[in-house]
Formats: sequence, C-alpha cells, structure tokens
Amino acid sequence: MQCSTDQCDRRGSFDLENQHESTSVKAVNPKQRSLQLACAAMCAAALTTNAADKITLLVRGDDIGSTHAANIACIQCYRDGIVRSVELMVPCAWFPEAVRLLKENPGLDVGVHLTLTSEWERMKWRPLTHAQTLVDPDGYFFPMVWPNQSFPPKSSLKESKWELSEIETELRAQIETARRHLPRISHLSCHMGFAGLDPAISALVKRLADEYGLATEGFLTTAKPFQGWGKAATTEERIKRFVASIEQLQPGTYVFIEHPGMNVPEMQAIGHKGYENVAEDRAAVTGVFTSPEVKAAIQRKGVVLASYSDLKQER
Repeated sequence: MQCSTDQCDRRGSFDLENQHESTSVKAVNPKQRSLQLACAAMCAAALTTNAADKITLLVRGDDIGSTHAANIACIQCYRDGIVRSVELMVPCAWFPEAVRLLKENPGLDVGVHLTLTSEWERMKWRPLTHAQTLVDPDGYFFPMVWPNQSFPPKSSLKESKWELSEIETELRAQIETARRHLPRISHLSCHMGFAGLDPAISALVKRLADEYGLATEGFLTTAKPFQGWGKAATTEERIKRFVASIEQLQPGTYVFIEHPGMNVPEMQAIGHKGYENVAEDRAAVTGVFTSPEVKAAIQRKGVVLASYSDLKQER
C-alpha cells in the first residue's frame, strides 16, 4: 500500500468535511479506520527516514555592529545569500545601525557576540561598564585574549589581573542592552573565544545563558565543523572549494563561521600585524555567501539552511 502526504492531507480534510456534513456520525467504518492508521504510520516512518538523511548547515556571520561595512555585508549575506545567524557586538560604534537593520530583517536570527577584546590597531572599543581589570591604560579592551607575538607584552586579557565580577557585570550589560533593543536574541557566543581562557569564565557564560533563557554555541554537541573553502584565497577559488565541500556532505548537522565584509575604504583601514588584508579577505567571504553557484549547490544537494534558533527549537 502506498501512502503519500497528499493522502494524509486528504484524510484530515475528509474527517473535517464529515463533521460539517453530519453531526450524527458516531463511528468511523472499521476498514476505513484501519486504512487511516496504516497511512499515518507509513507517513511517520517516511518522516523518520527523511530526518535520518537530512543535511543541515548553519552558516553564521560574525561581528555585525563592528563597522558599517560589516553591517551591510551581514545583511546582504542573509537577504541574498546563505547566512541564517549573525553575532552582534554590543560595545562597538556601529551597534545602533546594526539594531536598525536587524529590526528591518526580523527573520534573521541574532546572537550576542559577547566582547572582551578590541583587536584592531586603528579602531577600538571600550566596555559598557566600569571594568578596570579588563582594559589597557587608555581604557580600551585589550587586543588579544592570549599573548600574541605580533603584539607587545601585556596586550592580552590573560596577562591582566582580570576579576570575574567585572567580567560578569560587563557581560550582563551587553546581554541586557541587546535584549532591550532586540528581544528576539536567541543565543550567546564569545568574540575571539574568550570563554576558553579559564573554566570560571566558561561557567559564567553558561550560567548567564541559562539565566536569560539563551542558547550557547556548546548546545550543538553533535554538530560538525563544515570544511568550507580551506586555505583558498581568492573569491573564485573559495567558491569552487565551497561548492565541492557541499557536494561531499553526508547526513548530519554542520556549522560554518566567518566574517562578512566589504572591500571599501572603511574596512581597508582596519587590521593588525599579521592580518592586514581584512577588507579583501572579508569581501571574499561575502562573495562566497552570496554566490549563485553556492546557492545552486545547496539546492542540488538538498541541504537545509538553519539558524541557532531553528536548531534550538528542534531539541
């Protein structure tokens, strides 16, 4: 016996129509009832099989709020591309514009990209709170989480005498500011992975997520990293590699994280020792995420694009 979704839909319609046609019907014909139950069972089995074969890809765009170029690129990668979640940096100068753009795009999933560092040499941001143990002598967040040979000594959070109480106060301020403007915030992530600095900080982020009813990156315990474009440099090379990686996907859930941007004067002025080609590099990210070839490959493969919010609801 074959059972299609249409048959199941028609079965539901049939029951409803019968209720309208006659309120005196007290029982369903036994043979018809058996057919209905068998149909429902087969549909459920088909759905289970489909779920087992499902390929889900979460494409995340980081650092919206950091620059105007990042704001425009992240929104473009959602509207015209494959990004389904973006990470919002609250302490940054372009946070207000990011909020406005995100309100204009209510379908885009948003996480708070908790921020305790300010890495660029010619652009800086400060904490929202009084946090003396988290800043350099000029009052800016330290550039790095861990010591880096490209930076002078005492340029990292690890080298400072940070206090957990100040970190908690600052993270709360960032979460509450984001939620005040964007109540739909669904999750937390950590800029430059600072939660890995110390178990106490990691536990704090988890506790805050639980308190505010938000997910963290860690809830995707079975998700695998998507290979993307590997070490390809140019936009064209990255698109080719990205398409090849899509074609090789097996059933499961995958996550890919990158930083959309634009090759414009604003972003060309951003960089630090060891990473000077920020504008070119991040414009290539935008090129891949909005590529017609990439979107076509995703469609051919039957990949489901999902957000943190989507995956949280499926748990």
